[in-house]
Amino acid sequence: MKNYLFILALLLIACKGKGQTREAINAQDEQKKGLTKEQSDLIFEKVKMFPNQTQIAIAIVSDGEAKYFGVKRENDSILTIENHKKVFEIGSITKVFTATLLANFVVNGKIGLDDNINDFIGFKIKDNIKISLKQLATHTSGLPRVPESLSSPSLSLENPYKNFGEQELKRYLTEKLVMLQNPGEKSEYSNLGAGLLGFVLGKIDNSSYEDLIQTKIFEKYSMLSSTTIRSKIRDKLVMGLNENGKEVPNWDMGVLMGAGGILSTSEDLSKFALAHFEDNNKDLALTRTPHHRATDDFATGLAWGVIKTESGAKWYWHNGGTGGYTSSMIMDTEEKNSVIVLSNITALGAMASEVMSLCPELMKTLR
Repeated sequence: MKNYLFILALLLIACKGKGQTREAINAQDEQKKGLTKEQSDLIFEKVKMFPNQTQIAIAIVSDGEAKYFGVKRENDSILTIENHKKVFEIGSITKVFTATLLANFVVNGKIGLDDNINDFIGFKIKDNIKISLKQLATHTSGLPRVPESLSSPSLSLENPYKNFGEQELKRYLTEKLVMLQNPGEKSEYSNLGAGLLGFVLGKIDNSSYEDLIQTKIFEKYSMLSSTTIRSKIRDKLVMGLNENGKEVPNWDMGVLMGAGGILSTSEDLSKFALAHFEDNNKDLALTRTPHHRATDDFATGLAWGVIKTESGAKWYWHNGGTGGYTSSMIMDTEEKNSVIVLSNITALGAMASEVMSLCPELMKTLR
């Protein structure tokens, strides 16, 4: 998964193209879906250069009410479709849910944020390095982005995490680990760290990641189409594409499931956003609490990027990407606004930036 949370935090890119038709996005569709012309134009500008069969599923939550809008590129035209119940890989937005599990454990007194993960995993990390749960959730663990075997130039990106299981993780952490810096020194985005957090939480509860995420989050918020198991949602799944519009394999995250293994819908993610607007939800409030401040305008909560915008608003933001999908989610809990953008266009190319920049641009239309 690409590190889009940080490098695209302020990116606003306009898509350029010629000769594309806009047959189905019109005033009637805009009115029916509750879109403004500005919002409709933004969506069209981002989508018009994508390959055929690209889908974008958008949820716009304004003043606590969710509205959905979907588009598809087909026969070189852009068509409006109903796809808020369609399932996409959400990539690194999964990290927010892994951090929510951590917050649930902490709020319920099961563990402490500063607890050492060595106390739970059943083996010692190389060189007796001590890493806390909070450091994993805030990308301050000092761990590299991915294990060495997953960063090889010869590694196939079609399904790179598939064969990285518990034994591979243990061998890497006990024998091959090379730290980027000491734990707690600085923030460095790490898929390994977030995946390790999901693994550790499973060990603490003696449960699988899927069981934890279902019982602690998805069932609680009626996210009925969200899962890490593709067979459960096969009939709803939108296939991922590369930049040429060719279908590509789904990613299997192996033992690092907590870094990017969730599949979900724009409808389900809007339910999660709405839950964040409830003042008495201690689990979710803890995930939004800044724990590491990088600049005056950017901090890291438990997985969330916490951004102070030019207008003074506070946004909670996370992006995601896999070999066939790109996604983005932003919330403003004070105004009770949120935008979720899911797509089946690969994160391994230039087009991903168009999906990710659409999210903040749509958020700006809500103020």
